[in-house]
Amino acid sequence: MKKVDHIGIAVRSIEDSLSFYTEILGLQCLKIEEVPSESVKVAFIDCGNTKLELLEPTSENSAVWKFIDKKGEGIHHVALGVESIKERMEELKEKGIRLIQDEPKVGAGGAEVAFLHPKSGMGVLYELCEKNQAGGEGK
Repeated sequence: MKKVDHIGIAVRSIEDSLSFYTEILGLQCLKIEEVPSESVKVAFIDCGNTKLELLEPTSENSAVWKFIDKKGEGIHHVALGVESIKERMEELKEKGIRLIQDEPKVGAGGAEVAFLHPKSGMGVLYELCEKNQAGGEGK
């Protein structure tokens, strides 16, 4: 694990939430994009040494929708920057860590991502995030 890459925050509406981060906290929104495979719209907020990722569900089938429905808006996951994501996944499996998927998938910004099951992460949803050579924003 190299660093905390970003912190994912589930929100009902990026449009309604963004002014808190940009106008009140004075942070910069780098970009907004949709990730159809996760049924979310994502806003990347620059916090200097890490990023915040605002996650707005675009479908009731989205894991973020289900999270908000059950727990309300708030911190959804912590993403850890890694190199060689497949090797990290295998190492974690060998240590008895349960992963949500067997193979990495493409997330926001073109990063390869994989999630550790919260039951294996002390109640926290952790994401492994390997950014592509072009420096994808990660998710």
